Amino acid sequence: MASVHTRIRPRILMCTSLLAVAVAISGCGGTKEGSEDDNKGDKAGESTEPVYGGAAIYGISAENADGWCLPSAQLAPPGILEARAIYDTLTIPDENGRLVPFLAKSLTPNEDFTEWDIQLRDGVKFHDGTALDSTVVKNNIDAYRGAYPARESLLFRFVYDNIADVAVTGPLALKVTTKSPWSSLPQALWSTGRVGIMAQAQLDDPTSCATKLIGTGPFSLVEWKQNEKLELKKNPDYWMADAKGKKLPYLDSIEFRPMTESSARTNALLSGEVNMIGAGTPQMMEALKPAEDEGKVRNNPSDAFTTVSFLQFNNAAAPFDNKDARLAVISAIDMETFNQTVNLGMIKIANGPFPPGSIGYLKDNGYPKFNLDKAKKYAAEYEASTGEKLKFSLMLPAEQLTNSAMALIQEMLKKAGIDMQLQSMEVAAMVSTAVSGKYQAMAFANYPGGDPDDNRVWWYGGSPVNLSKFNDPEINRLLDEGRSTDDEKKRQQIYGDVNKRFASEGYSAWLNWTLANVATSSDVHGLLGPALPGGDKPSPSLVNGHSMAGIWID
Repeated sequence: MASVHTRIRPRILMCTSLLAVAVAISGCGGTKEGSEDDNKGDKAGESTEPVYGGAAIYGISAENADGWCLPSAQLAPPGILEARAIYDTLTIPDENGRLVPFLAKSLTPNEDFTEWDIQLRDGVKFHDGTALDSTVVKNNIDAYRGAYPARESLLFRFVYDNIADVAVTGPLALKVTTKSPWSSLPQALWSTGRVGIMAQAQLDDPTSCATKLIGTGPFSLVEWKQNEKLELKKNPDYWMADAKGKKLPYLDSIEFRPMTESSARTNALLSGEVNMIGAGTPQMMEALKPAEDEGKVRNNPSDAFTTVSFLQFNNAAAPFDNKDARLAVISAIDMETFNQTVNLGMIKIANGPFPPGSIGYLKDNGYPKFNLDKAKKYAAEYEASTGEKLKFSLMLPAEQLTNSAMALIQEMLKKAGIDMQLQSMEVAAMVSTAVSGKYQAMAFANYPGGDPDDNRVWWYGGSPVNLSKFNDPEINRLLDEGRSTDDEKKRQQIYGDVNKRFASEGYSAWLNWTLANVATSSDVHGLLGPALPGGDKPSPSLVNGHSMAGIWID
């Protein structure tokens, strides 16, 4: 029997939220495999002892508009970051992307991965003093999968549609039964930190589930003033300790402050108004470089287990229901020029939805390279078969850097005789439009690196959140096959074939893999978090937040 106790079978971290995808394209590449953080927040070679106390202010790029009633919340990366300070998950990725137990003490599958026995940690309490037990965990999982009457589930009901039953088998034990083999269920119980476990009182709250937040995490809610701040205080009963047995967290409090303009966040860090900021564009990193050279601030870039930025085609509507149209656009984009102009040369150009280090990544998957002559040929073939010139509208977020990046692509396409019109809109409107399928193309970022099974919901034909609207029987078959085995060589072959299929069919125009960066003042340490309960180092990924439990200030 395959079993998982202190460590889950090797799995790679998934790094994006559901539905609330990041859509900013500019400044989304990187040359670094991971942060230079040594798990204490210091540059390599430095070592100092954590101290207790202090308050941190974190400047984030966006407000979380609809709160944190997690089964129905639409969390963008800043919202996931905040959620991880309040809620814990059953599993969590380590430095190699393997999913290890967190609130769960162990997860043990049967031979064919259709049953998973989950044992919970003893002595864990929610912020309201109630105990973590198997009943509240069952109710949470049922809420995410749309089987708990008090809560509505949005996208997670599709992610968890393979769960047939969740049963309590003891005070701290439960069994999850699946409809078909699911070797990567521990990955789905993490889902970029989105599947936090809420207290029963929040789960059953009919009116304030989104605002009265009760988790088991290192910090608890003090106050949320929308568009102003989310104020949290230390959880004195937090269950985790550091490697030396000292109770976590170190900080007394933390405040998340929405600051949508990148220049405002940069200036706030430089002036000392905030201690930490999300600073993921090369332009922001360059602006902070002089202060970094003086030892006043620290950039911590990471593209580990990251997402991909791309032009998302609606493959079910004209013109992109025609393969010639897709290949024409792909072949017309000069990514080397895009790299130098938009990302200051700090980019890893993408060839598919599988970034380096992830299951399914291939250095050469057959994705078309820039070729203006071929682009013109495909565009001419499209016109010959449809009687119309190739033209379409691209939706993109109302943000200057992204508009500039897409304007550059617009000029490239024009050289191939392709007319692309730009249509700016708010991110929330883009997401709902993508779900409705009433669009031609969008500037998007999605598809976390790591275990591709977590992207199944985006790629499987007929899924309501297959936003690209393709239904490819070969990809469907491979996705079914990929989740039924835990053999790593087989899974690499299976998802490598998915990668090749994406490349040959041109379902999306890939741009680059996303760079995440958290910039901090030089006295902030412990960015990636403490050692995990089994002694493993935490994940180096920053694309969807990081732990707050190990942060401390000199």
